[in-house]
Amino acid sequence: MAVTITMPQLGETVTEGTILSWVKQIGERVEVDEIIVEISTDKVDTEVPSPAAGVLSEILVGAGETVAVGTALAVLSDDGSADAPSEEVSAEEVSTEEVPDNEPDAVEAAAPASASVAAVPPDASRRSVLSPVVRKLAAENDVDVAMVRGSGDGGRITRKDIETFIASRQSAPAEPAIQAVPSDPEPTPAVEAPQAVAPAPAPAPAAPQVTVTGGGDVQEISRLRGRIATNMVRAKQTAAHVWTSVEVDFERVARTRVAHKAAFKASEGFSLTYLPFIVRATVDALAAYPAVNSMFDLDAGTHTFNKAAHLGIAVDLDQKGLVVATVRDSDSMTLKGSARAIKAIADKARSNQLLPDDLAGSTFSITNPGPFGSFMSAPIINVPNSAILSTDTVVKRPVVVEMPDGSDAIAIHHIGYLGLSWDHRVFDGSTAVLFLNRIKTNLETWDWEQELS
Repeated sequence: MAVTITMPQLGETVTEGTILSWVKQIGERVEVDEIIVEISTDKVDTEVPSPAAGVLSEILVGAGETVAVGTALAVLSDDGSADAPSEEVSAEEVSTEEVPDNEPDAVEAAAPASASVAAVPPDASRRSVLSPVVRKLAAENDVDVAMVRGSGDGGRITRKDIETFIASRQSAPAEPAIQAVPSDPEPTPAVEAPQAVAPAPAPAPAAPQVTVTGGGDVQEISRLRGRIATNMVRAKQTAAHVWTSVEVDFERVARTRVAHKAAFKASEGFSLTYLPFIVRATVDALAAYPAVNSMFDLDAGTHTFNKAAHLGIAVDLDQKGLVVATVRDSDSMTLKGSARAIKAIADKARSNQLLPDDLAGSTFSITNPGPFGSFMSAPIINVPNSAILSTDTVVKRPVVVEMPDGSDAIAIHHIGYLGLSWDHRVFDGSTAVLFLNRIKTNLETWDWEQELS
């Protein structure tokens, strides 16, 4: 009996995926849980294991094609024959173990379809099956798909086919006008009076030529960088960005860190940074100002106030890109719990173990450029969040402090800045400033010793 493998549901928010490459080819034996195909979603790239054992007898969706969850991808059979009755099975029904790539991006670049797929003759039923991405791209560019040659399985039209057609249409030279010339022209009669002739329009100025100098190394944009670029532009076009900042005296936090530094490292296996303290202070402020922890949908006319605080923590991937991984229910964690959760999700991101749901569902985000030496930062909002907090470098500076007797004095304290990029569609400046000052007050006045006792 044949088994049809379908596009798995790779996350709660994932509705479609793109085939990056087939690890197994037609005729090869596949075991249960053996990686059979690499799929890219808008969150991560994922290696998908086979839900059953058998011989890969058919590949129904070629590399580069984007299809919806539940779409048939391939057929496994005991003897490699595609004629046996088929049982449809999703890859997620047998095994959920995935080893995703850490590039949560769209699939602009894709491996070419396998030779086995390309050899399949065009079939009208396969050609007419278009993915949502292909339909949208064709509609936006007024492309008649009947004019497009499909390179996918069975002549199916892929996104690359549409893009190639658009490019060829734009670059095709205009056809010159053809004047009919009689085979035996007669003499032209004399013209009694000259006819007025309208002057020919001036030719349009040629498009300026772009000259690239310096002999730069031109590289293809990675899927991760392409997805980041798309998301950043979309966020700037969606949210009405405003930036506000406050100065924070971290002296109380710094002294607590020094006092517990060695014991924390010995018990937890990693260093105690400023970030868990900021997280603890922030989730308290989110509870006090729920608009900052909300989602705003102008098109739908809805404003959702989230009951829990799921923090998106920006993780740098060795300067190759940035992902925002979600720490769920941060508002229920202690300082130590926050430190552990942040370390765990960062390690997961840097070891290529993130799943699509690890990158979804955040209600508020924090980016931490401070360890790299930043002074003040104005990050882009992680839409649909309404705001994002930036934590910058904490350094020793001379400050004016009030002594117990009420007099002023100069002291050396640990000082840093917190910046908030917020969506002015959702709330106003008073809320942004009060929210930041709540975090500032928490960091400067809480009894952090008891948090670590």
